[in-house]
Amino acid sequence: MLSPENMRTLLIITMIAVALIAVLYLRRRKLSFTGYLWWGALIFLLPILGPILVIVAAPGTAKAPTRQVHRAAAR
Repeated sequence: MLSPENMRTLLIITMIAVALIAVLYLRRRKLSFTGYLWWGALIFLLPILGPILVIVAAPGTAKAPTRQVHRAAAR
């Protein structure tokens, strides 16, 4: 059985990982600066639910792929 300290540590690591995934996902979306601020605030103000909402809501539109993506696809 995990001790309370270990459970807290795992919860914090999970919260940071989910927030990081949501931030990386948000970087791939085309939004106004204000949109980035609001969605970013949601990620950090609602630690577990916020990142999930950002990914499910898919704000803005997808950015066009960069040249690096085209090069990787050509290989």
